[in-house]
Parts: sequence; C-alpha cells; structure tokens
Amino acid sequence: MIDRAAIAGVLARVPVLVRVVIASHQGSSPREAGAAMLVWETGQEGTIGGGALEYEAAATARALLAGGGPKVARIALGPALGQCCGGAVTLVYERFTAADLAVMPESGLHTRRIEGAAEMPLAMTRAQRNARGQGMAQTLWKAGWLAEPVAAPGRDLWIWGAGHVGRALVSVLHPLPGFALTWIDTAPERFPACIPPGVTIRTCTNPAALVTDAPAEAEHLILTYSHALDLELCHRLLGHGFASAGLIGSASKWARFRNRLRALGHPDARISRIRCPIGAPELGKHPQAIAVGVAAALLNDSAARNKDGAQKREAAG
Repeated sequence: MIDRAAIAGVLARVPVLVRVVIASHQGSSPREAGAAMLVWETGQEGTIGGGALEYEAAATARALLAGGGPKVARIALGPALGQCCGGAVTLVYERFTAADLAVMPESGLHTRRIEGAAEMPLAMTRAQRNARGQGMAQTLWKAGWLAEPVAAPGRDLWIWGAGHVGRALVSVLHPLPGFALTWIDTAPERFPACIPPGVTIRTCTNPAALVTDAPAEAEHLILTYSHALDLELCHRLLGHGFASAGLIGSASKWARFRNRLRALGHPDARISRIRCPIGAPELGKHPQAIAVGVAAALLNDSAARNKDGAQKREAAG
C-alpha cells in the first residue's frame, strides 16, 4: 500500500527520494508484497524486511537518486544474498520528486507500467474495476505493470504530553502505517531534540485551548505532567467530541475524575467513553510497556474495522 503522506513528508525535507517496494514474491520472503521503504541521500524510512536484502536495496536506490526511470530487480534470496528465506522477490524502484507525487492519485488503485511495452493485462483491468466497485484493492504485479492501493488518510491521533510515556508512545506509533500523529505540550523544550518524520508538533501554554482545533473524529491519548490539565482536557473533549479518548492513570484516579466530570455536568454515558487506564496493565508500568499495550489496542481496532468493512462490502455484493 502506498503511503502518500509519508512520501510527502520526506519530500518536504529533501528534493528527491526513491521508493522501493516488494512487487511480488515466490516462496518465503522477509515481507509481503506491497511492503515498501523510502530512501534518500542521508536516510531511509520503512522496511522491506531488513538484513542483506534491505542493505542492497538501499544502495541501489541511492544510485538512482541522480536520475533515471523505474527499475526492476528480481532476486533469488538464497543464491544472490545468502539469506535463508529460500524464496525470490521482485523489487520495483521508483524515483519521486514533488512533481512526481502531484500526479499520483490521492486514493484508489495506482496502476502504472513499470517496464516493457505490453498493454494493460486483463488482471489489472479487473483489479481496477474491483477497487472502484467494491473498495477491494491489493498489490498486483503482472506483465511489467504494477498496481497498488493508495493508503487512505491516517487516523488522527492526538497525544497530549511529551513526558516519558508520550515519548515512548510516539517512538512506537510513528513507524506504523495508518496514523497521523499530533503531539502537544506546553513548550518546545518539553519535546526531544529530534522529532520523528511525519509527527506534527503543537505547543501552547494551556494545551487544553487547542482541543477546539482537533477534528471531531480524532482519537486522543491524555498523559500530561498535571492531573489538573488531564482533567481539563477530559472536560473539554467531552464537550467537543471525539472518536475515542484514553487517559493514563490508576483506577483511583479515574474514580476521582469521574466524580469531578459528573459535577461539571457530563452524564455517565458520555464519561464512560474515556478509557482509563490505557494500554495493557498486565504488561507493567514501564513507559515502553504502556506504549506497546496502547499500540496493540490501536492495531487490533484497525484490524476489526478492516474486517467489518470487508464483510459489509462482501454482503453488498
């Protein structure tokens, strides 16, 4: 799946990049078809499986930065790289500038000829029809043509607080596809010196004043340094609206918050939409353990949404 937002985020910092994608594979492969990474002169983002394959692919990609059209490489992982996977992969390399990104569709199935002169195969035509009619799309490589679904805009996730847990959450969540992260705290010095690519930073002496800027369908994780600020954020979010909200804390903290939110006029049914605690308590209270638990819950929710959507499309026929 093409993460258009990720490409745009890198191109905001560098003039050109090369995207490397596993177009197809036979037998065992480090990653699935559609797995991709972005490579530029001084860095890279994403992964096609790591190890020797990724090292060689990154070197090839950097050689293409100066110019050239798409490149296709067919690699037998055992004989060529000494990997134990035992399969073979077809890699496609595409060079992107801002002008190239501008002509890519913003949604649907991105279908293009990569090599050769063959007309679009019937399988591609069928895939395009299914993508338009049923919303079903997957990476497909046929006769030198490549089709990939373009990722929908990421789920808006607002993280309130740049302390230990906030930093752990961002470090775990930002590499995952499908999330658009906004990170909020009171001052720039509250954040680490290096902000991960694609993460939007917001600062305000009273962060709760920024609640009105959040989309009504955004999701929120509240974990500031102040219980008073946590409470104010819960209060304002309950009045503003949200898709989901989670609050760091213990059962006793949440009991106090429920009483105070009730006193502020919020009904129990609305208050119960806020989850507290967040993560998986059985994993412990270490910031990274909390982050792993939160990430797992978000990914499970995404999987459930995708399954529900697929079942609805299948039922619709």
